Amino acid sequence: MSKVAFITGASRGIGLSCAKRLAREGWSIVVAAKTTEPHPKLPGTIYTAAEEIKEAGAPEALPVQCNVRDLESVNAAAAAVLDKFGRIDAVINNAGALWWRTLDETPLNKFDLLIDVNCRAAYACTYAFIEKMKEQKSGHIVNMSPPVDLSIVPGHIAYMIGKFGMTMIAQGVAEEFKEYNIKGSALWPKTIIESSATINYGMGDPSIWRKADIIADATYEILARPEVSNGRALIDEEFLREVGYTDFDQYKCLPDSQPMDLDSDLMRMARS
Repeated sequence: MSKVAFITGASRGIGLSCAKRLAREGWSIVVAAKTTEPHPKLPGTIYTAAEEIKEAGAPEALPVQCNVRDLESVNAAAAAVLDKFGRIDAVINNAGALWWRTLDETPLNKFDLLIDVNCRAAYACTYAFIEKMKEQKSGHIVNMSPPVDLSIVPGHIAYMIGKFGMTMIAQGVAEEFKEYNIKGSALWPKTIIESSATINYGMGDPSIWRKADIIADATYEILARPEVSNGRALIDEEFLREVGYTDFDQYKCLPDSQPMDLDSDLMRMARS
């Protein structure tokens, strides 16, 4: 039986790229996202994504409507997955909310959104599957979040609280459940990645972006090499170099472009 990955936010962007990469390796994919009807500003639905994933080679692609802010929705999605497949091999917490503003520009309702969609959702989806992983004595949690670096906090306090929380979940799981062979990893891009968030937030143009394929390749390698990825907060390019990748031009959005590092200086520029 194929391995099964539950991917939040998989109807488009980075989540869809990760899903299609795993599909090519024979994984079955659960497309866990909110969008069931076409959106005027956002591409794709859980159904169109499932079709693309099947075309990429997935034995099964299960579209499941899931609002990661709603615990009942998360639990219902997890139940549907376990009823369909009877197992879960990876939970990839990719859904995210982005808001790069200072504290005085971040009212509490915006703070709640960032915590709910980032940290709380990752916790809820992990919790929903952890007992099954313990029963199997296998599983891997992959959270799309950065290494904890306090220099990034000024200018995006609320956002980084949520993202660092995701990293703490991944690294905590790796230690708490090691006797059950459950792994945990965090993953973050070195450069800006082309996505709906990048476009809608006005973060430059394709000349400074990389394709989401680099995150997809890193996600696959994390899952394929748990002996080196477990318990770590990884940067996509650094990890891919570590496991033998050398051609990074393939990830450029434009052949002669120069992707820009996603550092604290750039994050502060992007908010202006």
